[in-house]
Amino acid sequence: MSDLVAKTSIDRRMAEILTPVIEDMGFEVVRIRLMGGKTNTLQIMAERPEGGIEVDECAQISTAVSATLDVEDPLEDAYTLEVSSPGIDRPLTRLKDFETFEGYEVKLETTQMIDGRRRFKGVLAGVEGDEVLINVDEGTIGLHFDWLSDAKLVLTDELITEMLRQRKAAGIIDETEFDEIETEEAGEAED
Repeated sequence: MSDLVAKTSIDRRMAEILTPVIEDMGFEVVRIRLMGGKTNTLQIMAERPEGGIEVDECAQISTAVSATLDVEDPLEDAYTLEVSSPGIDRPLTRLKDFETFEGYEVKLETTQMIDGRRRFKGVLAGVEGDEVLINVDEGTIGLHFDWLSDAKLVLTDELITEMLRQRKAAGIIDETEFDEIETEEAGEAED
């Protein structure tokens, strides 16, 4: 399992326990994080293999995960369980994510300095073997997947438009359920 899915040792332990439960339900784990704060939050991001997840599916995963955690009891302190979709500006945690989102703007961070920097922002150019290709100002560079410590899509108008198009094509968005959008002519707005 990639360190991008589960970074810390407790995250990896949670992933060992919970990934089989989530996969048996027909979903894939995108990320598992135990985040500190006044009360710890166990955050699980999941999606269907073809992408996307609905609120009721998150609730189903939450119920199954809660039952498993009650039995396994791996966490000593109180925590809040949060099951969600990866979102539009999602983290990229699996090699396949870098193929799926080729052509979109990303921010990548590496564990070590590479040519004097750890942060890269550019357009994903796909995957070649175990390297993630990214178009940056200097040209296309390849970063070994194992070198990455963080990776996420950048929220752009193009990304939002594509995600809405996909949801509409999948029948998730029904435009007949929305009111018409009224617009004002440029001259009317100034009055």
